[in-house]
Amino acid sequence: MSYARKGKKGYYGIAEWRDGDGNRRQKSAGCFRLRREALAAAEDMEKEFNAVNMDMHDIAFHDYYWLWYQTYKKDMVSRVSQLRYEIFGRLIEREFKDTKLKDIRRSTYQRFINRYGRKHARSSVAKLNGAIRACVGSAIDDEVITKDFTHNIQLVNNKQREHKVEYLTSEELTTLKAAVADKLIPHYTSRYMILTAIYTGMRKSEIQALTWKDIDFLHSTIRVNKSWDEKKKTFKTAKTESSNRTIKVNRELLNHIAELKANSSVMVFQNALGTIPTSNALNKCLRSIMHDCGLVKQGFHFHSLRHVHVAYLLGQGVDVYAISKRLGHSNVTVTLETYSYLIDEYKAKNDTLIINKLAQL
Repeated sequence: MSYARKGKKGYYGIAEWRDGDGNRRQKSAGCFRLRREALAAAEDMEKEFNAVNMDMHDIAFHDYYWLWYQTYKKDMVSRVSQLRYEIFGRLIEREFKDTKLKDIRRSTYQRFINRYGRKHARSSVAKLNGAIRACVGSAIDDEVITKDFTHNIQLVNNKQREHKVEYLTSEELTTLKAAVADKLIPHYTSRYMILTAIYTGMRKSEIQALTWKDIDFLHSTIRVNKSWDEKKKTFKTAKTESSNRTIKVNRELLNHIAELKANSSVMVFQNALGTIPTSNALNKCLRSIMHDCGLVKQGFHFHSLRHVHVAYLLGQGVDVYAISKRLGHSNVTVTLETYSYLIDEYKAKNDTLIINKLAQL
C-alpha cells in the first residue's frame, strides 16, 4: 500500500495487489485529511482484495450460478430438482442480466424477492431463496465475494397462490388407518403403500422403490437408499444424501407388509399386474377410502400423509430433531421451515402448558 499527496485536498490511499495472472494492480481507497487515515483505508482495501478470488472477481451473477449448479448440484439431485434449478437460473439471467456478483447488495436482492413473491406462493419463494442462498454461500467459500446479500431477507408471497390443504386430526388419522387396514388384499398394493406412508412418513417414490432386501423383519426397520422413477419405471438415487436412512417401524406394519410376499416379486409393492402403483392410482385409492369413511378434506393427497405423520409425532411430544432424521431432511432447519405451520401450532399449545406448569411453582 502507499499514498499520494494531492495538494490542499489531503492524501489518497492507494491499495496494491496482484491479480490472478500475477499482474500488479492499484486502486484508490479515497481521499483523507490525514496520511494515516489514507494508509489505513488502503490497508483495509488490500485485505478485502486479498480475501477475494480475483480470477472470478468480475463474474456475472448468472455465470457464477450456472457454474455452481453444474459443479455442485446437477449430478447430485433428481431430474425434477434439476429442472427447478434451471428455471431459477434463467430467472436470474432475466432479472439481473449481466450484473456482477460482487455488485449485488442486500437491498437489490430484497427487491427481487419482492417482485417474485407478488406472483408466487410462499413455498416457491422459499425454494428460490434457498437455492440462491446456497449459491451465495458457495461464492463466499470460493472467496468470490465476502458478504452474504441473502442474509436476513424477508420472504414475500402471494397468499392467493397458496395451495390450501386440510389435514387430518389425530382422531381422523386413526379412522383412516383402520379403514385402510380393514380391506387389505395382497394383489392390490395401493392400500399397503398408504399404510406404509401413515406409519413411516416416507416419500411416495421411496415407498415405490422398496425391495424385500430393504425390509429387516428381525430388527423392525426399513432402509431407504433409493427412489423410484414412475415414468421411466426404474430406480433412481435418493432425493438427497440425507434421504438415505434407516427407519424404525412397528410390528403391525411389518406383519401387513409380510402378506405381500405372496406376490413372489422382488419389489415389495408390485401388484397383480406386475406394476408399481402410480401417483394417480394412489390418490384415487386414497380418495375412495376417505370418502367411504366420511373424511372430506380439501387438497388432501398421498404426499399429505407425510405432513400428517409429522403432525401426529409432534402431538405425541416427539422431538423435532428425531422427526427430521426420520424424514430424511439434511438438517433440522429444513424440517422447521417445511412444517413451520405445524410447529407454530404445537408451540402455542406448549406455551399454555409451560405457563400452567410455572404457575405450580
